[in-house]
Amino acid sequence: MAADAAGRMTNSARVLRGLLAAVVSLAVLIGAGYIGAALHRGPAPPSAAGTKPTPTAALNPIVAENQHAGTTDWRVKDGAASRGIEGYADHVSAHTGDTVNLSVSTSAARYRVQAYRMGYYGGLGGRLIWQSPLQRGGPQVTPTVQAPTFIVEAKWKPTTTIHVDAAWPPGDYLLKLAGDGGQQRYVPLTVVNDTSTADLVIQNAVTTWQAYNNWGGYNLYNGPDQTFASRSRIVSFDRPYAGDGSGDFLGNEFPLVYFAESYGLDVTYWTDIDLHERGAQLLGNHRGLITLGHDEYWTRPMRTAATDGRDRGVNLAFLGANAVFRQIRLEASPLGSDRRVVDYKDAGEDPLNASAKGLVTVNWRDPPVNLPESSLIGQSFECNPARANAVVVDATSWIFENTGVHDGDTLTGIVGPWYDRVNLAYPTPPNLEVVMHSPVSCPTLGSSYSDVTYYTATSGAGVFSTGTTTWVCQLTASCLQDPRSHPDLAVLQVTKNVLLAFGAEPAGQAHPSKPNVAALHIETPKK
Repeated sequence: MAADAAGRMTNSARVLRGLLAAVVSLAVLIGAGYIGAALHRGPAPPSAAGTKPTPTAALNPIVAENQHAGTTDWRVKDGAASRGIEGYADHVSAHTGDTVNLSVSTSAARYRVQAYRMGYYGGLGGRLIWQSPLQRGGPQVTPTVQAPTFIVEAKWKPTTTIHVDAAWPPGDYLLKLAGDGGQQRYVPLTVVNDTSTADLVIQNAVTTWQAYNNWGGYNLYNGPDQTFASRSRIVSFDRPYAGDGSGDFLGNEFPLVYFAESYGLDVTYWTDIDLHERGAQLLGNHRGLITLGHDEYWTRPMRTAATDGRDRGVNLAFLGANAVFRQIRLEASPLGSDRRVVDYKDAGEDPLNASAKGLVTVNWRDPPVNLPESSLIGQSFECNPARANAVVVDATSWIFENTGVHDGDTLTGIVGPWYDRVNLAYPTPPNLEVVMHSPVSCPTLGSSYSDVTYYTATSGAGVFSTGTTTWVCQLTASCLQDPRSHPDLAVLQVTKNVLLAFGAEPAGQAHPSKPNVAALHIETPKK
């Protein structure tokens, strides 16, 4: 959460340049053997903690998929060129057999659509799955802004039809729009397999992408005059994403996708809207849910599904901060169900305030909802923007196995820009284990701390939270100021430890949390 979205780690030119460095950096680390068994693509031996080996290609489609030849042609090479073409899809996620319609507006006379599945692919990051013939280009109508909610919808005519067939493996996709004049831009799409029984589900936080999307001049934070009062109260997926069009995928999510597939982990993909619509699948099909970077905007069904999953043994990993902070509702648009994100941010403005207070779109911790995120995550969002080093306070934790760290060691630049901390003023699991407790200063708050935490539920499920939005980005070089720098090996190893343990069984069976909040003498800040 932040009023100032300018500091947000998104798909800016810096991230795109860093992402290329990330591909090179992690590939170099793998090739040089610096990461060792943590990143090889074949079967892995069981760890001392008893996690199961990575499945072979015959059992795990991720391993087989990454045997295919990759390419870096998925990259938008010139950010300025993205201004000449833009589009959106009528699906956020699709299944095999679905028809997806794209609506494209462009100054190009002709353009082509190329569908890239994003993964590891020998360090290249993507594989071309499908491409369209050349399409006739042209501009579309000016978007509409509808008062009093200031919702922006493009209302463009469909220009390209895509049939998602069996040649499209489930995964995260970037549809690259390429004009004949050099124009380039993305449209994101997640291909979902509802029958998957993969160990881990990696979740794309598309409602948060859309909340910060200011295409057409409005998002959930401000309008064209940059004031909070002029903000949208409802935002729509019926419009492109600003910038290069990828939403927040490249900045806050792709590094984890690349990392997980480089190791051949048994993963599948969906969006938070799929969690909203079909969250009960967590209970029987998967061992862990992984949310990434910045997963701020959650509906009541999303939170219920994640909580029920935890209470029945499904592990939850929050590899970010500021998660589960805003309650939202979803509504239909002319293109389909659950295509509008409703968030008034003010109970007095929300039409449901008089009739359904539990669904009012305010912060989860605030009246009339009164359900702080800490009861699920273990800690609470505190501030943005900030930047600090992370400090290890429990090096004996299984999370640090094979890292070589000691109490008092620091991990450079890990904390920020958004960060969470243990705040005992809110509901906190009694067996919470703090593994990093890091001094930090935030301009609007002053001196405080950021925490990395772990706890186990009575079901045996483990819940891990990094408490910082930069964690996923730090898996590669895309966050680092010096593109020649390598990721912190401790961050890589901790992530590997968590993913392997969370994909094996309810993590508390092998790794019960060791409560230490009282021993650390953590002060209780104000609400």
